[in-house]
Amino acid sequence: MGRLLRPGQSGLDLEASEMAVRKAMHQIGGVLLEKVINADGAGYGGKETDCEQGHRATFVDYRDKDVLTVLGPVKIERAYYHCGDCGSGVIPKDRELNIVGTRFSPGIRRMMGRVGGKESFQAGRQDLEELAGVRVTAKQVERVAEGIGVEVEARRVEERQSLAAVSAQVVPLKVVPKLYIAYDGTGVPVVRRETEGRRGKQENGQAKTREAKLGCVFTQTRVTEQGQPVRDEDSTSYVGAIETAQEFGPRIYAEAVRRGLYHAKQVVVLGDGSLWIWGIADEHFPDALQIVDLYHAREHLANLAKIVYGPTHSEGKQWLATRYQELDGGKVEALMGALRRLLSRDDSVQKEIEKQIHYFQTNAERMRYAEFRRQGLFVGSGVIEAGCKTIVGLRLKQSGMKWTVRGANAIIALRCLDLSGRWEEFWENRAVGQ
Repeated sequence: MGRLLRPGQSGLDLEASEMAVRKAMHQIGGVLLEKVINADGAGYGGKETDCEQGHRATFVDYRDKDVLTVLGPVKIERAYYHCGDCGSGVIPKDRELNIVGTRFSPGIRRMMGRVGGKESFQAGRQDLEELAGVRVTAKQVERVAEGIGVEVEARRVEERQSLAAVSAQVVPLKVVPKLYIAYDGTGVPVVRRETEGRRGKQENGQAKTREAKLGCVFTQTRVTEQGQPVRDEDSTSYVGAIETAQEFGPRIYAEAVRRGLYHAKQVVVLGDGSLWIWGIADEHFPDALQIVDLYHAREHLANLAKIVYGPTHSEGKQWLATRYQELDGGKVEALMGALRRLLSRDDSVQKEIEKQIHYFQTNAERMRYAEFRRQGLFVGSGVIEAGCKTIVGLRLKQSGMKWTVRGANAIIALRCLDLSGRWEEFWENRAVGQ
């Protein structure tokens, strides 16, 4: 017990005692777990068993396998069969225990997936050792977390296919008066081979990032006494991936169907005004009310004021304040009239003025903010912007990070799963499907 005492003192070192007892309990638990696992005769099922291709595999011998569990390493005894038709080995016990092709138990893999989705793989490795007494490498955390993310994405693909087959017959998690759909894009730093042939903003014209498209669905059932909309607590779910708009459309559509698209009294699509956003809305949500995010619209005006009047000119500030009032009041025609009265001898400035006139003219019906507020609707896309920062920014844009598309999509899938409150659902269904 000398090591459990504080240096130079006779009192107990509680921290050292806690860690020592935990280690001892893990060792005892590992011994018991190993006995339980090996109490079934190593999974021997007779001289022959079926292989995955439906052939008959013949028993060869017994082969041990070291597996890391949450209680520490254990040695598992397994009956080994060989299929002459396939030329491959068959180990029924590995399938039963869900350790085919891995030396990590399902419990350990779940923990590695959890930390790998939340923080850098190195930080995840450190947390596993500190919090759970599990020693693995950062590369192992990376491989397991990305593998689980790929599995999550595969199951989401299956879900989309099944939802597409039943569409309007899907029973939503909760029927609500208003269902909001919002989506946006954000850059993810990637390794060089992932940007070959793609134009970017670097001096050499090459890209350093790939755009991840992220979408969210949330609901609203009430407003405040002042008429301000209130997002339903824990109602936001997310989907996303580095993919084209054409590929992303079915993804966000399936999530909206799962959340009750065909059972909502009103459906609203919120976006920043990009053409691809409204293209998806027109194709997949043709009956939805489309609203341009008010703050993006204001940003267009603020940038134009700086270009025309300069960043500090008092006349520009007054002009901008008046345009804000018109915009907030949904008076888009009056706003466009003011834009048309802007004239510049500088061709580049005049070109920008005309560009903004086109922007507001195209989105006029999506900017009736006074009417939207009267209906108690959200007019800002802050939920998806926060989602982009939380899901992508905080995890995939840390200093020095560069991703493959496969790796980034795996981590995005993990984070969307977690922040959508579907983590336990995934693992429960995964266990049932083994």
